[in-house]
Amino acid sequence: MTTLNHYLSEKRSAVLAREALITAGDAGPAALAAKVSAEGRSGVRRIRIRDHQIISDSPPDFAGYNLGPSSPELQLGVLGSCVTHIFLIHAAHQQVPVDSLEVEVTGKIDPRGGRPGYEDIPIYPHDIGYTVHLVSPASAESVQALFETVEKTCPILNLLKNPQTIRAEIRHTASAWDKLEEEHAISG
Repeated sequence: MTTLNHYLSEKRSAVLAREALITAGDAGPAALAAKVSAEGRSGVRRIRIRDHQIISDSPPDFAGYNLGPSSPELQLGVLGSCVTHIFLIHAAHQQVPVDSLEVEVTGKIDPRGGRPGYEDIPIYPHDIGYTVHLVSPASAESVQALFETVEKTCPILNLLKNPQTIRAEIRHTASAWDKLEEEHAISG
């Protein structure tokens, strides 16, 4: 069985190759996309990203079937995943050995948020924090430098710290049922 440090040596090769492309001017923006559909009968949200699927659902107290994490829970998981990945990238790049790495993310969401009498409570996940559990023979200074680099370069962490404006539009199409009712009213 290989260790995390064996993986970091492979990761270092990939990181250096990627940096070479960036330095040479051969790397640019990558388009990101996700599609989400609501399933009939259950309301389960099926998230499709590239060739992958993730299911998101609500707990039973919110008419869900608990078939997957809720959207706010997924957001915390996405933050933890990104922080973990950026730790691995920079540990490989800075050659900081890592025996084990786990990121624990916590937050709160309050269903009363924004309602009368609770206007000061956010409607979104808040009080978000993360704890990195790192086992490494590296010096405290090396680990601190690694942590500071992760804090500066983690895309999702920085998105949450520095939100941006999100474009939105709705494309409404009448349902087949509405069209049948309309045709019946015209011919009736």
